[in-house]
Amino acid sequence: MRNLSRGKIFALSIVLIVLLAPFVYVQGNKRAYAERVRSYLLQEKSYKEEELASVKGVWGMKLPAFYTIVVFKDEPEVNYVYFSHNDVLQFDQWITPKGVETGITPEKLKHTEKRKEG
Repeated sequence: MRNLSRGKIFALSIVLIVLLAPFVYVQGNKRAYAERVRSYLLQEKSYKEEELASVKGVWGMKLPAFYTIVVFKDEPEVNYVYFSHNDVLQFDQWITPKGVETGITPEKLKHTEKRKEG
């Protein structure tokens, strides 16, 4: 087995850190934003865990880079978009093509939050 010098081990360690840092940053932020939204829904909005089908952190290409998609079990054909950079804010709702086919309209959505005027 070939011995690596301390300098080579150090250089390889630095390269590995540089390559892994963006991945760790993105995954960590996706998880943190999703957890912040989950806590908001459970504690402030009084939803029960059983009512949530999924809470998923997303890294997008537009600003803001991180947001969260929430799907409720009683409305699986709608994706609710939340931002949680400072305060948690429901920003948008996306009705899936299947939801459109079944007649869901923005007026019929069950979990839309009113935006605070300020």
